[in-house]
Amino acid sequence: MTTSALTNDYLEALGARTGIRIEFYDPTGNRYGFPTFPYRMAPDGLATRRQLRADGLRPGGYDPVAQILWRHKAQRRIAYLYRRDLAKPKRTATPAQRAVIADMLRRRRTCPACGVTHNYYIPRRTGICLSCDTGGH
Repeated sequence: MTTSALTNDYLEALGARTGIRIEFYDPTGNRYGFPTFPYRMAPDGLATRRQLRADGLRPGGYDPVAQILWRHKAQRRIAYLYRRDLAKPKRTATPAQRAVIADMLRRRRTCPACGVTHNYYIPRRTGICLSCDTGGH
């Protein structure tokens, strides 16, 4: 993406009209060392990891091309932006991997004391099911 593609017409016009410099608007990366945009003002072709994930995509090994900065309480927050056109589909688990995961989750629900598989995970602090923990079966 070119630097001109990263500019926001609304923020550019606002700065030209009022002379006010928007704190987290730096499409060239001169101030923050990386193209930077305020919250909810990122260009259309860019998305955060969470937005990519919601669309069934992943960054695909590419580095972020820009960032969003905003203030939350007393902290400065950051979210990296990735190019949508370079994003790849999310990977899915193979049937063998899904079988292993299902087996591991079933083992977490099986009590080692009584051998019963429950519809809840065995509490880690006791290591046994609720029935065995109270003494009853």
